[in-house]
Amino acid sequence: MKIRGHSRGMTRRDFLCWSGVGAAGLGLAGLPRLGQAQENRAGTGEAAKIEKGYAKNFELVGYNDLEGKPALKIAMQVVNNRWYLYLGHFWIKGWSIVEVTNPAKPQYIKFIPGPDNTSSAQVQVAEGIMITALSKGSEGFGTDPAGSFEEGISIWDVKDPINPKRLAHYKTGATGTHRNHWEGGQFVYLTATASGFSGHICTILDIIDPTKPVEVGRWWLPEQWTAGGGKVAKPGVGLHGPAYPEGNRSYLGYGAAGMIILDISDIKVPKLVSRLEVHPPLGSRLACHTVLPLAKRKLALVCSEALEENCRESLNYAGIVDIADEKNPRLISLFPIPEPPPCAPYKNFCEKGGRFGPHNFHIPQRDPNREDRDDRAYLTYFNAGLRVYDIRDPYLPKEIACYIPPDPKKRLGVLPKTLVVQSEDVLVDRRGYCYLTDKNHGLHILRCTV
Repeated sequence: MKIRGHSRGMTRRDFLCWSGVGAAGLGLAGLPRLGQAQENRAGTGEAAKIEKGYAKNFELVGYNDLEGKPALKIAMQVVNNRWYLYLGHFWIKGWSIVEVTNPAKPQYIKFIPGPDNTSSAQVQVAEGIMITALSKGSEGFGTDPAGSFEEGISIWDVKDPINPKRLAHYKTGATGTHRNHWEGGQFVYLTATASGFSGHICTILDIIDPTKPVEVGRWWLPEQWTAGGGKVAKPGVGLHGPAYPEGNRSYLGYGAAGMIILDISDIKVPKLVSRLEVHPPLGSRLACHTVLPLAKRKLALVCSEALEENCRESLNYAGIVDIADEKNPRLISLFPIPEPPPCAPYKNFCEKGGRFGPHNFHIPQRDPNREDRDDRAYLTYFNAGLRVYDIRDPYLPKEIACYIPPDPKKRLGVLPKTLVVQSEDVLVDRRGYCYLTDKNHGLHILRCTV
């Protein structure tokens, strides 16, 4: 059956309308309400109590409203066969712990308050240690940029998974850290500010004694060292992170400066291997937000971050880079731009409101409890929800699944200007469950069916 001028064939199951927009309201009376097949798979858990949104090759398994604390970043650990998520928040200073041993019935365990007037949305957990980022907040994100704040990282013992104990507070001496990388072992890779530098640089900490973190290495672009006479030529030059180590290399998303590959054979003196710039013409000033190496395939996933609402910036993108010749990396393909569902009351996502564009990939981080495969990519896309891509052919990535949560009904923060879904981060566990966060929603728990 072809509906509303769309050229591709659609069956009744394909239509899932959300946020109070029912089939009858779009002239589609008689179609199953919110997709009956999807409702049946949701079961009797928390998912059965909420609107389902739009799903293509996804099933909604569970939901938790996080007691009204919308989350950004997600970390995970498994202790005694019990599964725990650790969440950093938008608009709220601190971190939440949610047990997801039964994903259909996620249990909110507790909230750990963070320091006042401080951005604390970034969190990492590995080997019983939690790293939480602390930084000066940005205007419009629920903090006062002119007020006092804490900065750097806090290091926590989470071997008792529901009773974290703070072990140390490391300060950068500037405005703090953003997307850090901690996968266990000896070193933490910080996306850090530093006195005398413009933007974030790569700082490497030794935490063999987590109560006494010590900086052992750092790297920056020459133009960032303002104290040494450097001058950044365009906005957005700086590490956005995380720096992703792979053997004796590290892969960095460096904002407007592009993708950076470093030689970290000597951890104390990282050296530039190569740099791939894409902005202009692609991307916002965070034109290279993330670099995720797929080492066995000699490829890397890259994406920008959409910053402006209603697409008021250069084309944001996600794509694949060939890193076989690491001194000459090549952008070889771009992911297809998400299309709205047939029942959508807008013809493209730029018309929907809020940000539209890529944000966060699922990152395995060599965590045995996370899904780790190099033939597909999970990527949050703000108002287009979560998208999944088949990347077996790196020259022809294809979208194979998507989930768009229903638009929030209650504003919990000042953004976006139009209250629509803004999917932020995704983590996929080895059981196949996907965890999805949003600026004004709780936690959606999904399973991809392909």
